[in-house]
Amino acid sequence: MNHPTQRVRDYLTGLQDRITSTIGLVDGGSFITDAWRKPPGERLQGQGITQILEDGAVFERAGCGFSQVSGPALPPSATQHRPELAGAPFEAMGVSLVFHPRNPYVPTVHMNVRMIAATPPGGQPVCWFGGGMDLTPYYGFEEDVVHFHTTCRHALDPFGVDKYPRFKRWCDEYFYLKHRDEQRGVGGVFFDDFSELGFEGSFAMMTSVGDAFLDAYLPIVDRRKNTPYGERERSFQLYRRGRYVEFNLVWDRGTHFGLQSGGRTESILLSMPPLVSWSYHRQTRPGSPEDALYRQFLVRKDWI
Repeated sequence: MNHPTQRVRDYLTGLQDRITSTIGLVDGGSFITDAWRKPPGERLQGQGITQILEDGAVFERAGCGFSQVSGPALPPSATQHRPELAGAPFEAMGVSLVFHPRNPYVPTVHMNVRMIAATPPGGQPVCWFGGGMDLTPYYGFEEDVVHFHTTCRHALDPFGVDKYPRFKRWCDEYFYLKHRDEQRGVGGVFFDDFSELGFEGSFAMMTSVGDAFLDAYLPIVDRRKNTPYGERERSFQLYRRGRYVEFNLVWDRGTHFGLQSGGRTESILLSMPPLVSWSYHRQTRPGSPEDALYRQFLVRKDWI
């Protein structure tokens, strides 16, 4: 039987291959594969595979990265809920993706699944899992949001009917721009520091979430990718992408973990959109589709 860490790695690299292969077929473009390894002597050691599709027919930028790194001490962003592990040597691995569509009617999506293992002084290794997926539309459609959340719920229900409502609430609370008092999108599910089902159960739950991603997102892409749009929709899309950048740089724990631990900056920032704009105190017209996004979709509610 493979070592548990190797099993997690095999699952994650296989997941990355499945997702990028499928998205490449949907788009008609090709992912660039950039395999990397940290040079000897650096504080953080490890390797990874970054895959990027840019300027595609459907996706303006689609990044999907696998990384496996180890270091002498967990950074602060990883120990805020586990202070007893502060300073412990660690290993972390995961797959993270963000897809920025070309058509403003197709939502941006984010998914991440990961495992962290740390060994406190004189203690036994401690493993925990994290992950989830969330949807960020520019123009809201209730059927899309209901489908996305329903798929997330089906992925989690085998592990306890409490998991979807608990992780849905966690997602709403996490993907929230505190400095603007605004949700980033319509949410999904999010969990972190999870080990309560033991290694096997927690690993199985993580894989169920990862396996559900394509089923959750691709039907929405198929419905919206050919919707006609003009400069107004494109301008609003670029403006709303600014919120995505703000969240990832100011609040996202994954970004902070990567940068604080000495990770590979180019791979950590694969989530950034290729084009984005900010404008001062922009207002939406009451009753417009843009206004509906704020009033009907960027709110915390039960979608299913």
